[in-house]
Amino acid sequence: MKGVAYFVGSGCGTIEALTVRGYQLLCQAEVVIYDALVDAELLQYIPPNSLVFNVGKRGGQPSLKQAEIDRLIVDQCQQNRRVIRLKSGDPFIFGRTTSEIQAVKAAQIPYEVVPGVSSALAAPLYAGIPLTDLVLSRCFAILSAHDPDALDWVTLVNLETLVILMGGRHLPRIVEQLIHHGKPSNTAIAIIQWAGRANERIWIGALGDIVQITKGEALSPCVMVIGEVVRLREFLAIQKKQDAQATLSLDAALLQNLRTALTIDAASMPQPAAQRPLRDLTILVTRSAGQSSEFTDLLQAQGAAVVEMPTLEITPPSSWDALDRAIAELTTFDWLILTSANAVNYFCDRLLELGHDARAIGSVKIAVVGEKTADCLRSRSLHPDFIPPNFVADSLIESFPDPVAGLKLLFPRVESGGREVLVKEFTAQGANVVEVPAYQSACPAAIAPAALQALQAQTVDMITFTSSKTVRHFYQLLDAAIDGSPHALLDRVCLASIGPQTSKTCQDLLGRVDVEAREYTLGGLTQALLDWQNIQVTARTE
Repeated sequence: MKGVAYFVGSGCGTIEALTVRGYQLLCQAEVVIYDALVDAELLQYIPPNSLVFNVGKRGGQPSLKQAEIDRLIVDQCQQNRRVIRLKSGDPFIFGRTTSEIQAVKAAQIPYEVVPGVSSALAAPLYAGIPLTDLVLSRCFAILSAHDPDALDWVTLVNLETLVILMGGRHLPRIVEQLIHHGKPSNTAIAIIQWAGRANERIWIGALGDIVQITKGEALSPCVMVIGEVVRLREFLAIQKKQDAQATLSLDAALLQNLRTALTIDAASMPQPAAQRPLRDLTILVTRSAGQSSEFTDLLQAQGAAVVEMPTLEITPPSSWDALDRAIAELTTFDWLILTSANAVNYFCDRLLELGHDARAIGSVKIAVVGEKTADCLRSRSLHPDFIPPNFVADSLIESFPDPVAGLKLLFPRVESGGREVLVKEFTAQGANVVEVPAYQSACPAAIAPAALQALQAQTVDMITFTSSKTVRHFYQLLDAAIDGSPHALLDRVCLASIGPQTSKTCQDLLGRVDVEAREYTLGGLTQALLDWQNIQVTARTE
């Protein structure tokens, strides 16, 4: 039996530029063979048990030869697998899809080609440059400058607009050829790097000065636009701003009514991308597998490019017996202690599965650690009786509202690997603490491909840790995935921790911690990253 090959264009930039069909196939992939220029964010949508191959295909860096890629696709299909060949941009624009299709056809393997948004079209659009204009550009040409001397410059200089891919390393030669063959030196040129991503950069100039403007810059990967349409960028940006200001002035009353009705104020409205303080940073977020990331949303709202790395797999405990017995005796307890959202969810779910609801809790008081845990409890129509002022277990002990001696406390918790301080301290003060496993927290089998790629390419600026376990499992996964010490990949990376215990584990395993949140919440960690970035920016400008 044979599988199926899908040649999928990943688009230009992040997940927003991927087609719906491409997304569907990626989420169902059994094998993914991708190019180096594919955005690492897309790889997190691959099912966890899929085989993933990075075949390179980026100039100047190690890559598989085309014949080897062709053979890899065929071999995987012949094992009856659904193979996604994920290519940057569009599969049929300056890719070698023809060779790959010929290989699968020769092996009589069915295939499908899924278009993508090419950077040749998307990059100018993201930069605000129209490729056509009734006056300035009635046509445009897209060309590869991988080998500039092979191009017909005599013909190309007569075209109104040129879009050049794969020319970053050959800019001086491109400029030389255009001017030598008659293109005026004051012809406008734009160079757009990493189009559509958080780290997008744009250089604007003329043929006569663009080499000097970009001197010392590593331009690849980039798209060049040459022609007078480049000058429309400034005009369109000004016009857009004027239109927006006019609309706001005309509809100020309507806008105010909307804000009032939706309880929106100016501080909560999204910032323009250029004003987002984390816009130049790529942040690796360690998190639980399969859980939505509120933290990622917070960081992206501040402009950061986020790569998620699952470091925890949350599963049911090895046995429900202890928790079931505790629920049967629930009314005999004085307090229910919940220290995480996972504890809330697993306890409440088990309560319902046993045929009970919130009424079973009766007069038992509930103490939670952290506002996130409290919010999770409220979503279950239960309200905490006590939240300590600092969002750690130590604070729960120090500020507990009742005399502890003689109390019976139920503590549903992680089955193994959790901190023992709460049980030890309450027991020492005379409480009867019944701890029962409510869930298990394990390390994933392998590191996420997107995270490994970003770390090895050294594009990560910061790594965030929200518990000691995320630190330990991060170290374990990275150590298993690379040759040599994990520390070598972290030399220039800022390590950020949510609180003191997490920081201690960072010190023990990673040798340091650079940022620690003052408030031990995701919001507090976000603020700590903003403060750190502000210090870096200030230091660079002094």
